[in-house]
Amino acid sequence: MLAIRSDRLANPSNGAVEATAGRLDVPNRAIGRTGSGAVLYEHMFVSIDRAPADRGIGVPVDPSDDGEESGEQDGRAGGQDGRAGGQDGRAGRQGPATGRSTESLALLAERTRPVSSSQARLLPVLPPLAGLLPDGGVRRGSTIVVSDLASITHNAGHNVAGGGGGVSLALAVVAAASATGSWCGLVGLAGLGAVAAHDAGIDLGRLAVIPRPGAAWAEVTAALIDGLDLVVLCPPFPPRRDMARRLVARARERRSVLVVIPGRSGWPEGPDVQLSVTDMAWEGVGAGGAGYLERRRMTVTATGRRSAARPRRRHLWLPSSTGAVAEADPGGPS
Repeated sequence: MLAIRSDRLANPSNGAVEATAGRLDVPNRAIGRTGSGAVLYEHMFVSIDRAPADRGIGVPVDPSDDGEESGEQDGRAGGQDGRAGGQDGRAGRQGPATGRSTESLALLAERTRPVSSSQARLLPVLPPLAGLLPDGGVRRGSTIVVSDLASITHNAGHNVAGGGGGVSLALAVVAAASATGSWCGLVGLAGLGAVAAHDAGIDLGRLAVIPRPGAAWAEVTAALIDGLDLVVLCPPFPPRRDMARRLVARARERRSVLVVIPGRSGWPEGPDVQLSVTDMAWEGVGAGGAGYLERRRMTVTATGRRSAARPRRRHLWLPSSTGAVAEADPGGPS
């Protein structure tokens, strides 16, 4: 999992990406521009130029290896025979350093290889959530808004999501697609840790995280939509309607899925599917206040446009006593 500082996306002159929570700095390569200073990236979280193997990027490259320099040194060592020195130089350029670089590129290509076709209309979801969606899966190019109790009652000054089940539900929506190889991005979820994402079923090897996007959150989200299959967004500031409309249109154009966890101000653009959390309660603590939280019951109602217009309701354990998502008995605890 890579944590990316948002101002590096919006302004490449700011240098390397910030390392957070034991993660790594990764230089990025801009391939295009849009708007005022915003930069689009292709595989923006992947670079093997100077990435040491012990930094955890999974692409072992030794920055001290320079095949050409070694070759030139070999060439100088064979100075008594210029032609032999040139041959040594060529051998040095094609020697162990080149072999390691080729292996690194092969590993990089394998890790970034798409495992699902962008032509596939649906991305999978966990079985307990399939009944909430009209197609039994997440449709590419769609926008899903997940609202919870906290997003209605929390912090009038800024958009803050959390505590009301919305973050857990949003992660559950993308978990199955992530587990089957889709690339995911998380924007604005500063309080979410790697362990929590992993426990939710997210593949950390195919996850990009921008925990604090700041004022450039819309540009950052647009950049991720360009390259990833699913993007979960918690806007740090109340979104304007034109911003929301552009992101929805971009997701539709790029066939990416945008999952929004709105704050108190909500999401001004109508989504394809709206998931609302109600009747939430934890279990596990006894009457005296002692014990451990074991599982959380919630009711999720899905509405939306077109085929999602008919309301659908499911009772879920999220998480269940095993940590996964499970269906709950409509009549009460089971």
